[in-house]
Amino acid sequence: MLKHVFTLGAFTVMMIACNEQDSFNDNSADISKVAVMQLSPEMTKIRDYVPQYPIIAHRGSTFWTPEETESAYRWARNIGADYLEADLQISKDGVVLALHDDNLKRTTNYENVFGETFPEALRREYYQTYTLMSDSEIETQIASDRAAFIPAVANSYMYWELMKLDAGKWFNDANPEQARSGFVSQHQYISTLEDLIRIGEGKKLKRKADATRDVVITKEKKQAAYTFLYEVDDKDSGNRPGVYIEFKEPWLNPALTPIVLGKELSRLGWNIIDKPISANEPWYKDEKVNIGNTNAKVILQTFSLSSLKQAKDAFQGKIPMCFLLWKGSGATDIMDDSPQGYASFINLGIENFAHFMGPAIAGAPNNYPEMLRPWQASLIRKSNMRIHAYSFDTMDQMKKYFGDYNYGNTLPGQSPPPYVDGMFTNRSEMTIDYYISKGVRPSGAPNHVKSAPAILDQLGY
Repeated sequence: MLKHVFTLGAFTVMMIACNEQDSFNDNSADISKVAVMQLSPEMTKIRDYVPQYPIIAHRGSTFWTPEETESAYRWARNIGADYLEADLQISKDGVVLALHDDNLKRTTNYENVFGETFPEALRREYYQTYTLMSDSEIETQIASDRAAFIPAVANSYMYWELMKLDAGKWFNDANPEQARSGFVSQHQYISTLEDLIRIGEGKKLKRKADATRDVVITKEKKQAAYTFLYEVDDKDSGNRPGVYIEFKEPWLNPALTPIVLGKELSRLGWNIIDKPISANEPWYKDEKVNIGNTNAKVILQTFSLSSLKQAKDAFQGKIPMCFLLWKGSGATDIMDDSPQGYASFINLGIENFAHFMGPAIAGAPNNYPEMLRPWQASLIRKSNMRIHAYSFDTMDQMKKYFGDYNYGNTLPGQSPPPYVDGMFTNRSEMTIDYYISKGVRPSGAPNHVKSAPAILDQLGY
């Protein structure tokens, strides 16, 4: 009886596999006929700045912490992530932000602080206190600001105004099992790109006695000038991760061009084009991450073909770049994910000096459209680009795309697993543990992973 059940079960599984394989075989045959462009030797050299199998801490963590806040990035640094990942936006007065949503409502208490109306009193106070404009100039400027104002959009607000928002409490409300009082008592701000980099360097926000962040704001003619203050983090792990930063569509943040970002990276000492690092500096040493001290310290990313083209013009492929893939109906989404359609996006990536492709993966909890089938990975492999896929939340996903489930079942013309070279992960501790179990962590990298809650305890949350 048991043997019969097992045989029937196996037969059922094989029938399912064969049904899926019918269409898969068609694609496998097709991909052998699809031409993809190849990374040039120069672009391959830049690609190889980046280690194989990096752990990319997606927004720091969306599981353990309020995303893209100081708590998220301190945690990701200390857990041993290779990269601190962030989406870039810009405030009305030119501060580059680490913030995913263009709408402030989901991850802050925006509605309680601002509501839907133009913050006229605050804006007038800002101009009177932090600019050199006359009263008449201020009134003219306020009228202009009011006309351009869009509620809840980050680039409608000065950073001085955004500092009034709480980016921590919402997480406790939405995730009671991961809630921590420190996410509120240590006020979590909308982060800046500078915050991200300084945390990666082993610092934390300098705070006043009332736990608010310490910022020097000086008067300029038209807008404030900020000097963000930091201090050595007494809980620093010694890991030095890089940053993996995303451009949105240009129309979302027209003031944040690749040229502006390049200047900001230069100001922060993180632009490898004007400040290259010796090729002998290792990615890891003494069981610590050292990527932030190498030419791999910055990776750029975007879904937007327009932003990719702008980055090509600004950086000439000299900073590692990832072209992200999403199936949908948007202007730069893949609508046709056949071999021919998929290959066309790979070719767009290579034409515009990307070194990595970043396809979405399927599976709970996000259930994104599948963009990394084995044949799709094979097409990327043909180009010599590497695959940084997003976003991993479960061990099941890691095993699936690394090839644990179908290793040895490669079809003709299809590259063998692993199907992924780097993981955007919301569970860095889980990804590190998985890579250690597979024996793929490089020499000198951390070879054990600490408890995620224990790290938060240590950090005082």
